Amino acid sequence: MDEKKPIALFSKEYYAACTIGGIVACGPTHSALTPLDLVKCRRQVNSSLYASNVQGWKTIMKTSGDSIFMGFGATFIGYALQGAGKYGFYEYFKKTYGDMVGPEKAEKYKTGIFLSAAASAEFLADLALCPFETIKVKTQTTIPPYATSVVDGWRKITAKEGIAGLYKGIGPLWARQIPYTMVKFASFEKTVEKIYAYLGKPVSSYTPLQQTGVSFLGGYIAGIFCAIVSHPADVMVSKINSDKKATESLGAALKRIYGDIGFRGVWNGLPVRIVMVGTLTGFQWLIYDSFKVYVGLPTTGGH
Repeated sequence: MDEKKPIALFSKEYYAACTIGGIVACGPTHSALTPLDLVKCRRQVNSSLYASNVQGWKTIMKTSGDSIFMGFGATFIGYALQGAGKYGFYEYFKKTYGDMVGPEKAEKYKTGIFLSAAASAEFLADLALCPFETIKVKTQTTIPPYATSVVDGWRKITAKEGIAGLYKGIGPLWARQIPYTMVKFASFEKTVEKIYAYLGKPVSSYTPLQQTGVSFLGGYIAGIFCAIVSHPADVMVSKINSDKKATESLGAALKRIYGDIGFRGVWNGLPVRIVMVGTLTGFQWLIYDSFKVYVGLPTTGGH
């Protein structure tokens, strides 16, 4: 039997594999954390709604028509699409920008390459995510829930506000996700590089299992930084999607909401998000790099 032909680096098959890896890494992980995300979003919108996460889950489970998995479908679809764009385009832009400046400058300014590639990838990925993020947040933060399914939410929002209604949170979403992804990728690459430098051996001397273990650790550390950098915008995304009036401009809505909640309000729910995002990011890098190893590609970072 002929051996399977390996995937050539930076080929169409390579970028396709990275795109699929992003879907596998992001869709299941984000949706698995729906119960935690649900309570986080509701507490961001109304800090007095639940005394704690546990109390919130108990209340939800006792409420007819409510569920701790409310928003699961929109989360899975939205973040699967976002993961495809985020990881696939990141690999593409990282190679493209590196080639544009040449190997010497790419090595010297590689953190700048990582940041630029991540920002470009996330800008495009959020165009796919935004409609489903809008449906998710609107459904999760409305009691009783605004919609019974992704299709129901899509129909209700577009019937009232048109397609533009699905993109009313694109500004705050970019403000949240672009810095988040820039930190996620750049800090991951640098953290993994530092871990291998500390261990004192080249990446190739470690087994694939050990390499993916490093990916998880680097991802978790990167996730902590991500959570802190993007949290104020995360709060505003929740507030905009639940509280923005149809006739109100984005700028006016942001000004009004910030006037209501103040500086302290934009940091509401940060400890929960650090745990959530740290775990999420760690497992995403673990799954993504495990998938790359499975299809015969090297892990990310440290090479």
